[in-house]
Amino acid sequence: MRAAKFHGESRITIEQLNDPVPAEGEVAVRVSACALCGSDFRPWRLGWPVTSGHEIAGRIDQPGHPRHGQRVVVYIPVFCGTCEACRAGRTHLCDSGTGTRQLIGWQRPGGYAEKLVAPERCLLPVPDDIPDRLAPLLLDTIGTTAHGIRLARRIVPGGKALVLGAGPIGLGAIIVLNRMGYGPIDVIEPSDYRARFAESLGANRTTPEAASAPRYSIVIEATGKDPARQLALEAVAAEGAIVQLGESDGWSISETRSIRLKDFFLIRSFYFPIGDYEENIGLLRADRDKYERLVDAQANLDGLSDLFHSFARGERLKPQLALP
Repeated sequence: MRAAKFHGESRITIEQLNDPVPAEGEVAVRVSACALCGSDFRPWRLGWPVTSGHEIAGRIDQPGHPRHGQRVVVYIPVFCGTCEACRAGRTHLCDSGTGTRQLIGWQRPGGYAEKLVAPERCLLPVPDDIPDRLAPLLLDTIGTTAHGIRLARRIVPGGKALVLGAGPIGLGAIIVLNRMGYGPIDVIEPSDYRARFAESLGANRTTPEAASAPRYSIVIEATGKDPARQLALEAVAAEGAIVQLGESDGWSISETRSIRLKDFFLIRSFYFPIGDYEENIGLLRADRDKYERLVDAQANLDGLSDLFHSFARGERLKPQLALP
């Protein structure tokens, strides 16, 4: 099979590898689509020991298996199904006691390849009315985002919202916030292309200076950058909620008077419990026209490198690897 190798310094090569062999409890998946994610810039820039790609849709490719040919998305946390967290339905927080939590596309080979293997329990069926190009959105763009907003809804059921960053996660947040009744929604995004798309979803573009007053019931931080984290802490209203979605290797925040003199809630959404999946399908169906526009570019393996460069320049919203 062919697979992408991330060497670091924004260099990708396509290599010929042996087809992966499923272990007990695993099955092979032929990749149909793998969406690019902002967190993929880490392996793109640093290099990575295994095949990257973690927003994966495909077909089970194992003749003789009862699920052979079934269309699926890949739930990336490898969970045991028996620990306390799994029994409580928090499969994304599995703690099997091994101390070696694995994520497909990070610690295990992922979807920038023609094939991968995954535990069968991590393969979620895709309904016939959802095409391959939209199926990966059920994972990070909808799954992680909606899970964070559901957590916040326990505390703040509605009100004015601020979204920091209109990349795929931020844009997904705008769609979900609208669907769940939050608003009006302001957005801060330096890329004109992404900001205009956010405005087409009903968000109002604003500036850090205008947003800095503490007045937002819910703030979605979707950049992983310190200036946005700082602004989120300052802009959230008293007893409001910040949903932390962006990732980085460290934080550097100054505790200003605006932060110190109020109560607020800070929420982290890492992924989503598998029990959210049916509700995520409902979110995709409800706003399918918006999600259709979000997937604005596709390429095969040979075009993956160029796709990453255009994504990094802010010229694409939610591009994806697409394979026949």
